[in-house]
Amino acid sequence: MNNPSWNRIVIKVGSALIAPERNGCSSHYLLSIASFIVRCRQQGTQVVLVSSGSVAAGAHLFEETQGSAISDKKAMAAAGQTEMMATWDRLFDFSSAQILLTHADLRDRERFLSIRETMDSLLDNDILPIVNENDTITTDRLKVGDNDNLSAMVAAAANADALIICSDIDGLFDSNPQLNPDALLISEVNEITEQIYAMAGGATSAVGTGGMKTKIQAAEKAVSQGISTYIINGFKQESFDALLQGKNPGTVFHPHETPLQESKHWVRHTTKALGEIVVDDEFSLSPERGVDYLSSSDLIGVVGEFAVGDVVLLRTGSGEKLAKAKTNYSSCLLDFVTKQDDDALNQQIDRTPKPILSDKFSAMMETQ
Repeated sequence: MNNPSWNRIVIKVGSALIAPERNGCSSHYLLSIASFIVRCRQQGTQVVLVSSGSVAAGAHLFEETQGSAISDKKAMAAAGQTEMMATWDRLFDFSSAQILLTHADLRDRERFLSIRETMDSLLDNDILPIVNENDTITTDRLKVGDNDNLSAMVAAAANADALIICSDIDGLFDSNPQLNPDALLISEVNEITEQIYAMAGGATSAVGTGGMKTKIQAAEKAVSQGISTYIINGFKQESFDALLQGKNPGTVFHPHETPLQESKHWVRHTTKALGEIVVDDEFSLSPERGVDYLSSSDLIGVVGEFAVGDVVLLRTGSGEKLAKAKTNYSSCLLDFVTKQDDDALNQQIDRTPKPILSDKFSAMMETQ
């Protein structure tokens, strides 16, 4: 590994580093992270910080008998977010800005681009963006769920060169190092395979929600857009010193040589399919054929409710997932088409300037 020449990086810090005892924020582990951010900026590298910890930071403000209900956790997030931001702010002598997101913000193309523009403006004015999921208002339908995957989506939105995910272990091991003293650290990963996923265990921290699996998911999202991804031990000062010296202190996931086109990466890795369009089993896709050649005669069913512009899953009747793509028609109309024997209506849809699915915002599903 050569000396880093990053223009822009995203660093993700988890709850276990922010509030290790769930008794408010602690600067104990954050000092070395803040120093790393400062030194990166001094070297000309722009930094975006994705910080978990609002729930853990606010938990001490609530009675011990509470906290299990979703409403309590949302209230903890609301109270803890201000303490978390104040803690970070005390560690820097430059300005920072709070960005709270839900998955709905990221999966909407217009809002996704707005997030990018906001981060660009903040960074161009030497302001540190601090991003967190908006746990106070998010729901199961709107949430990302963990800040590992959120950090990868933010890295894609920010056009980052590298994503650094802080963990409570040194990186990815071939087995659980807490159970197996002979576990070996995997220093480099060139391709994320099922074998790599099999090495991931559950969360090792009682405070955080993300385990190694979500970190690998995040790495997979990032490297497919050409973003180098590191999993390091965020509890160790030497991890950050090594990065600045061009050394790999943990596990590095190397980026794809040919990154996905940005719009296709957004469809595949950031959006959620809000419904399904079902086609005959004989229908097939290939990289050479776009989804926009799909015709009404290929449709056999619609699953779920979706509107024009939503992202849907294209699959066969037997369940094979073919692609994700933005739809130019609502589920109501497409469902009506599949249930009608009206050639005139079908021809009208097929001849419209807008095809059923948008090839510009589509992505083939990866082979399972």
